[in-house]
Amino acid sequence: MTEWASFRYIHRDLRENLGFSQLVSLFLYLTFISKNNRINEQIRAPLIRLIDENDEQLGEMSSAEALQMARERELDLVEVAPLAKPPVCKILDYGKFLYRQNKIEQKHKKMQKKTEMKTIRLSLRIDEHDLDVKAKQARGFLEEGNSVKVNLMFKGREMAHEDLGMQKVQAFFDRIKDAAAVEAPAKKQGNSINMVLIPSKQ
Repeated sequence: MTEWASFRYIHRDLRENLGFSQLVSLFLYLTFISKNNRINEQIRAPLIRLIDENDEQLGEMSSAEALQMARERELDLVEVAPLAKPPVCKILDYGKFLYRQNKIEQKHKKMQKKTEMKTIRLSLRIDEHDLDVKAKQARGFLEEGNSVKVNLMFKGREMAHEDLGMQKVQAFFDRIKDAAAVEAPAKKQGNSINMVLIPSKQ
């Protein structure tokens, strides 16, 4: 049963007993059972509504009866919607659930990459070969998901040649425009021209 189908099933059976906000809360609990739910003897409510390990609803019963049922199946009783009236509990293997959650969290952390702002420094006198090398380096940064700040620094009398600096920055961008999008266009700031690039969505 899919999460949405499960939600519809729950809604059809419990709509006379739960408000919409409680139904949403129940759906979220069933989908993302936390590590802080009350389990087994921690459940205080004398009367609960039970869902078994196959997402079948078994109706209302005492928490003691539900716990006995879970024990007979060598599983746990987990309170998934404590604010419902009566609270909703689910039979599941809580240890196996926590193990899977930890695996998912570890995988998620590994997949997450910290994006950084990398800087590529140019000069007005940079030659074509070196410009190609810098462009290749920037492409690598972008492919890793990082943003790139292109910085062209003027020295001494070069300050009088802002137009040439803009042309050089544009020539650099033209080499990687298939992999980059402009977040902040080239702009003169003090004695340098700066441009910020981000990975292209393509």
